[in-house]
Amino acid sequence: MRYLILSVALWAATFVPVWADSAKIHITIESQITAFKKDDLETAFSFASPNIKRLFGSPERFGMMVRQGYPMVYRPVDIQFLELETIRDEFWQKVRIADKQGRYHVMAYRMILVSDQWLINGVQLLPSEETGV
Repeated sequence: MRYLILSVALWAATFVPVWADSAKIHITIESQITAFKKDDLETAFSFASPNIKRLFGSPERFGMMVRQGYPMVYRPVDIQFLELETIRDEFWQKVRIADKQGRYHVMAYRMILVSDQWLINGVQLLPSEETGV
């Protein structure tokens, strides 16, 4: 019994700091979306991981990709945070986003911790059968 309790305690100690950081992850995503709403591409780009920054090279190119590929992220009507999951040691925050047409989209944000700051390392549109009202 003692080993079971110790195992659970060690497992919890490993994951509690990340789950405790879920509020910080939410703030990162909300801040990037707020920057997009204001057309502040420089600030939106600041929440991207170093890999994403290297890939796009500039806030303008990054903003163009988001406008064209993820318009629901660029101009959402509403966002709701769903579960934070770990998949193969990566942290994915699911977010439900309503667009201007009233459609809902479920996005998975891949998050990484860089120098004590959560950054967005990619976004994936997940299949969803939900529709708005």
